Amino acid sequence: MHTTARHFLEGLLESGIEHLFSNLGTDHVTLVDELAQAQLDGRAVPQVVLCPHENVAIHMAGGYAAVTGRGQGVLVHVDAGTANAVMGLHNLMRARLPVLLMAGKSPFSLHGELPGARDNYVHYVQDPFDIGSLVRPYVKWEYNLPSGVVAKEVLRRAHTVMHSEPAGPVYLTLPRETLIEPWPTERVRSYPAERFGPAQQGNLPPEAVQQVARALMQAHNPLVITSYLGRKPEAVQALEALARLCGIRVVEFSPSWLCISRESPCFFGFDPTPFLPDTDLGLLLDIDVPWLPHATQPREDTQWLHIDMDPIKKDFPMWGFASDARWPADCAVALRAIHEAVESVADEAFHARVRDRMRSWPDLQAQRRAKWASVAAEAGSTDALNPAWVCAAVGRRLAPEDVVINEGIRNSPAVLQQIPRSQPMSFLGGAGGGLGYSAGMALGVKLARPNSCVVHIEGDGGFHFSTPSSVYAVSQSYGLPILTVVLDNGGWQAVKEAVLRVHPSGGAAQANQFYARWPGEVRRYEKVAEAFGAHGEWVRRADEMEAALDRCFAALQSGRSAVLVASVAKI
Repeated sequence: MHTTARHFLEGLLESGIEHLFSNLGTDHVTLVDELAQAQLDGRAVPQVVLCPHENVAIHMAGGYAAVTGRGQGVLVHVDAGTANAVMGLHNLMRARLPVLLMAGKSPFSLHGELPGARDNYVHYVQDPFDIGSLVRPYVKWEYNLPSGVVAKEVLRRAHTVMHSEPAGPVYLTLPRETLIEPWPTERVRSYPAERFGPAQQGNLPPEAVQQVARALMQAHNPLVITSYLGRKPEAVQALEALARLCGIRVVEFSPSWLCISRESPCFFGFDPTPFLPDTDLGLLLDIDVPWLPHATQPREDTQWLHIDMDPIKKDFPMWGFASDARWPADCAVALRAIHEAVESVADEAFHARVRDRMRSWPDLQAQRRAKWASVAAEAGSTDALNPAWVCAAVGRRLAPEDVVINEGIRNSPAVLQQIPRSQPMSFLGGAGGGLGYSAGMALGVKLARPNSCVVHIEGDGGFHFSTPSSVYAVSQSYGLPILTVVLDNGGWQAVKEAVLRVHPSGGAAQANQFYARWPGEVRRYEKVAEAFGAHGEWVRRADEMEAALDRCFAALQSGRSAVLVASVAKI
């Protein structure tokens, strides 16, 4: 006989969950006891990564899943911990990243009727009517563990749902009395992935493959717009091969993964707007928002074909982008099939047209690079450094296999344009709207890829949201050195710009008051990290940058995180 908690921990490992990013409480007592007993017995259990704040825990799981494709567990405390994790769930849901969020529940037995019954004041105040309502908009599945006899079946179901495309978060609650109840081993069945595992998306229907192939062969100026195709490295390779074969321009709009090498002759930047007027065929590949309709409109006669793991955007109440055909499919599989279909019938005349179309592309690429370089040419002045110049200085230090996580928000163009990336999984961005994600994700990526340098770039607003004391406590405790670059512009540029877009000559513009600037006189973000053993730099002048970066990268080499705060132009 063993407790449900022990069977549950076994079930986590059986389902492929190797890490528990955790913030524990009184609801987890039997799990804690069984984890400790396993350590005494030498039995394998998931690695517990303690996180002082749930925002870090949920985003660590997201970063790990983003570069491995393997969803992990996040264990939080009743409704309070769930609430702290919900913003991260929003981000992971929008990024279609698998994670199993688990929360204990306050005991349901009040008078000592069962082992694990209520014995603390908080057990009364942490028992809401509907704990699942906290997460329901952001999860694919939610459940309450009813009995230990089904512990492994429930975990297999959770794992299967979260990994079936479109992937995403799931939520499971664990009553304290259920975790402590004993069950004989022979009663608690295992459910292997071979028979109960996730469903996989596959190819387009054969007629759709032929339809796309014909359209590409007939097109004069085809264009791909994508954002998260790169979540599968094989899709990046498939897109590159098809783009070269058919002469397709590729734009990453608001990318959350690298989808094509920035060195590719087919890479055309991050904004589709300049190319829409001459595009006669557009492929929307794994993208949620291909352009912003208030400012950009395609031609009426452009043919749009949409291939996506989620082409109807089932989690968007309204969407509004028209296409002439749309199919749910795995882009890696679909693009390889389309490539084969084109190649099987392409003649020399087709290849000649493609060569002619692509002849001017190297010059256009050189012009684009020169334009981006000119943006970063001037360093700026004291306490008004140029964000593009800062990002270019960081970019020169990175190897192709290093990972950059973009949370630059209004300074995202500087990150995208000035830090060259060429390898799949070497760039991640945010898909959701919750700030404070990049630091936790960086820790998760570092856990998954310990030999890569992991850099995340955020604004001062994002730094606040990231729960930084928790970030650097985890970094120090588990030996996960990351580089944080804070572009400190003194507030929230996005708020100011949004007000001016809607009220360009209103009271806020006249008063120059956007309620988005920090009123305090002293902001030393690097000191927060130093309190937990990280190295800190505050760079106000251009001549300080290179030496500061030298010290930051030396700290990383020694196993310590580093925070470089760049005092950029203020809002």
